[in-house]
Amino acid sequence: MLGSTHGTLTTHSRPARVVACDGTTPRAVHGTAGPGAGPGTGVGGRGGTGDPDVSGRPLAAAVPDLDRFFRPESVAVVGASDSEGRPHTGITRRLVDWAERVGARLHPVNPGRAAVFGLPCHASVSDLPEQVDLAVLLVADPLPVVEELAGSGVKFAVAFASGFAETGADGAAAQERLAAAVARSGIRLLGPNTNLNAFETFRDDLDGPAIALITQSGHQGRPVFALQELGIRLSHWAPTGNEADLETADFLSYFASRPEVGAIAAYVEGLKDGRSFLLAADHAARNKVPVVAVKVGRTETGARTAASHTGKLTGADEVVDAAMRQFGVVRVDGLDELQDTAALLARARPPAAEGVAVYSISGGTGAHFADLATAAGLRLPTLGEKKQRELHQWIPDYLGVANPIDNGGHPVGDRRGRKIIDAILADPSVGVLICPITGPFPPLSDKLAQDLVDAAEQTDKLVCVVWGSPVGTEDAYRKTLLGSSRVATFRTFANCITAVRAHLEHHRFTASYRSPFEDAPRTPSPSARKAQALLRPGEQLSEHAGKQLLRAYGIRVPREQLVTSAAGAVRAAAQIGYPVVMKASGPRLAHKSELGLVKIGLTSASQVRDAYRELTDIARYDDLPLDGVLVCQMVEPGLEMVVGVTPDPLFGPTVTVGLGGVLVEVLRDTAVAVPPFGEDQARAALGRLRGGALLDGVRGAAPADTDALVEVMLRVQRMALELGDGLAELDINPLVVLPKGQGAVALDALAVCH
Repeated sequence: MLGSTHGTLTTHSRPARVVACDGTTPRAVHGTAGPGAGPGTGVGGRGGTGDPDVSGRPLAAAVPDLDRFFRPESVAVVGASDSEGRPHTGITRRLVDWAERVGARLHPVNPGRAAVFGLPCHASVSDLPEQVDLAVLLVADPLPVVEELAGSGVKFAVAFASGFAETGADGAAAQERLAAAVARSGIRLLGPNTNLNAFETFRDDLDGPAIALITQSGHQGRPVFALQELGIRLSHWAPTGNEADLETADFLSYFASRPEVGAIAAYVEGLKDGRSFLLAADHAARNKVPVVAVKVGRTETGARTAASHTGKLTGADEVVDAAMRQFGVVRVDGLDELQDTAALLARARPPAAEGVAVYSISGGTGAHFADLATAAGLRLPTLGEKKQRELHQWIPDYLGVANPIDNGGHPVGDRRGRKIIDAILADPSVGVLICPITGPFPPLSDKLAQDLVDAAEQTDKLVCVVWGSPVGTEDAYRKTLLGSSRVATFRTFANCITAVRAHLEHHRFTASYRSPFEDAPRTPSPSARKAQALLRPGEQLSEHAGKQLLRAYGIRVPREQLVTSAAGAVRAAAQIGYPVVMKASGPRLAHKSELGLVKIGLTSASQVRDAYRELTDIARYDDLPLDGVLVCQMVEPGLEMVVGVTPDPLFGPTVTVGLGGVLVEVLRDTAVAVPPFGEDQARAALGRLRGGALLDGVRGAAPADTDALVEVMLRVQRMALELGDGLAELDINPLVVLPKGQGAVALDALAVCH
């Protein structure tokens, strides 16, 4: 596994692009972060600090001071026992041992005992001889104890008891009562339904940046905890349980502020609050601390099981995925990926270059690995002619050395082996050297492993080895590779590729990261006042009213007039200019084309009169109330997109973008952006569309005005934030994106009010 690298944590800033959303021409505005952009502190912080955004939500993470939780000076164990066979006896013994290791004074509390494990026992928490930092509650119902502790000065409590939100409605109600009591008490609570993982024995003989672990299932953290046996340091373990109070976000913020933490590994079943998670992930990104997470809930079965385990809402997976991606959280699927990726990110130096060189003693191995790595998005640069000639001094001419590099086997057995490795690492295009060793082949594999370890000690570049032997007892693996403080060793091709890709992406991400919270709107724009007057609580707006809502936020719509007579339609068409489109407009109309309520390409007054009569007749026959008929400008053809707002129970309003028209229903090619997001994140969402290449122009088509599409996404985001609960849903479809420089036009809009 990889060894120690130390460095300071820094943050990166660059000018921000702020969009005007009051109907004026957008312009670039550059500046620094406003008040409240920095991290907050304090034990009592719950959710964020500093000025709120326009929707009243915090703009910076509250970083709780958890030092006295993990390193208390005094501990009370309520319900302590030393009677053999009692369930709490083993827990009490573990806590006594832990308190001794961390140097804490432990006070048992149990009215039925005078002493527990030789320590004086107190009848109640009111009899404690001193104010304690941490109270561990070994009771079936922690609520009375929390109420008794209120005002005692206790900073933290842990509740192991189960039977709360994970059991259903009654348990959820009990958990709400417990959470309310905790909030009144001023105590920070871990649990309920947690375990002893926070009080594990961590090895203190390991150095280098550490992994801090967060889990909502203790057993799922065991593989990461076991990394200590391979020389990887762990500093903390937070088993969050049901998160009645302290949640994943609290520990994420705290760990990202600790100087010894090199990476955070998390197993997440559900999130308590989406905004808190975003703020915590933002805090980690600002501090350049990588976060790697397994998040349950990709399938309905996984989400249902998670709810029964910790009572947590897993959230819509595509929204969670987008939120993690926007804030640099590396999402992996397996616990083996979690441990390998976290270990690499915690301890590897920043890459000197992004190029990956694959070096092996077998042409087949090199080709196989190179194929998988390239498919995963890693860049394997072709080594220059000069470098290839240099390598051919030691490698036979008939073997390929352009990358992947095949040495044929024999050169690794003598002095040539180290020279080859050094020559590859000296190439400026190479930042990572990966050597897959599919199986032991002593003495060649032993010599190769030692040469790789020795070379890694002399370079700042990342050296990775994949030891493919299923046995894993070979000296070359157990002693040479795992004994190295500089080589990252993996057991599978897939885990190596996943970790290296995450390593490169993390440093690329943090190098240009600017917190979207810095530029989030803090006060309502003039657009908000105009838009509020258009909302109709509990109703779906007509197309005409929906377009007025867009117009209030500076989103371009066609020239149009709402008319209530055939004569009015003819006058409107003359003013707008032929050809025109006519549509029925009413609050209950969604799929107008399917109902025959859209007429396009009308070129004369007689066609307009006939169209008006036909549209109103259809609406009357189908008993569809109208507020009139829209006479609209015909817009030049362009790329049809959809931009919308959808509420998410965890993260609030989210913005969706995708291919529009009928394609949105057929292909379902959409991407999600979670507010707050900036221009870069909006463009990244477009890049995730399978059909995103259409924006660049295909088969002779002109490139689309992507800048205008991004502007619409940013304006829609501001609309969602400013209107808040007033806007339940928005669907702009189609949004016609015209050729580059010509803008984008919303041809239809469906808006639903709360």
